[in-house]
Amino acid sequence: MDAFGPLGFTPDSLAQESLRFQAKLRAGLDTLHQVHDIDYGATAREEVWRDGKVVLYRFRGNTLPNGRAPTARVPLLIVYALVNRPYMVDLQDDKSIVRGLLERGEDVYVLDWGYPDRSDRYLELDDYIQRYIGGAVDHLRGEYRMDGINVLGICQGGAFSLCYTALNPHKVRNLITMVTPVDFHTSDNMLGNWTRGLDVDLFVDTLGNVPADVMNWCYLTLKPWRLFVQKYVGMVDVLDDPKALEDFLRMEKWIFDSPDQAGEAFRQFVKQFYQGNGFIKGGIDIGGRAVDLRSIEVPILNIYAEQDHLVPPASSKALAGLTGSDDYSELSFRGGHIGIYVSSRAQREVPQAIHDWLGQRAR
Repeated sequence: MDAFGPLGFTPDSLAQESLRFQAKLRAGLDTLHQVHDIDYGATAREEVWRDGKVVLYRFRGNTLPNGRAPTARVPLLIVYALVNRPYMVDLQDDKSIVRGLLERGEDVYVLDWGYPDRSDRYLELDDYIQRYIGGAVDHLRGEYRMDGINVLGICQGGAFSLCYTALNPHKVRNLITMVTPVDFHTSDNMLGNWTRGLDVDLFVDTLGNVPADVMNWCYLTLKPWRLFVQKYVGMVDVLDDPKALEDFLRMEKWIFDSPDQAGEAFRQFVKQFYQGNGFIKGGIDIGGRAVDLRSIEVPILNIYAEQDHLVPPASSKALAGLTGSDDYSELSFRGGHIGIYVSSRAQREVPQAIHDWLGQRAR
């Protein structure tokens, strides 16, 4: 018989595990006293443009220990999703895609959508794409006195960036999409399958703006065991490590610090993208203008995560062949939707890949 019995443990091993668990909990009481207020956003930044609640920030790379003035001639604008705060790309000193880009000389900006309230109930996709992204792009074009800038669109922000580039093809010089959904009807897209049956008109007409707690609940229930149970059991293992516990709490704070969703924009996004699968089937209308990805002729780098449960690889890779670009590249990352920002592998690979790709297309 196995030394641990048919169930994989013995009474003695179970008792030892119980004692270890209690010791970790006791240590955690001391560790929590050592943990300071948790925040995210590691890199200094300055506001350079604003439209209502939406703010464009420039990251100041010269504030880093080994910082320097940007050497890139063309600025890089990061466009994040609406459903979370954008500082997942700059979570902390050792988990920051932004920091990696700055250290390589890129000139990095990020668009912060802010927190919509009831006054934003009737904002539409046209506002987010043409007014806000367009306003930020035009500001940078004016500041740098150039026709087009570089854009890095992430997740839903990547879908927005594709729409913006298709509608304004001469204002974007190089386009990078990262974990960006394109085909919303792939068989392994659980969120897409759920959303397809949603009566979004009743949903929005009843709620107005969509509460962040509702959105978070949906995302968490995609992997209930991992996100409701396993990670908190795993937290016990780091209760005696202040640095590891701070990292855990910082991630938790980011996850639950989510904005509400402007009702009309949510309605339009669900109908045209999740239900209508507009990039594949057509029918995306932004402010009365049809989005045709064939209008995009600029170089494209499409980065996807191989273990992404929110945006499966097939959903992202569907972009190939849909645009009019003759310079299309793909980069696969061995990790998940969050790991592509915060894992040690991501810090080594993602900023360097983006920097190298942009450098090869500098003009």
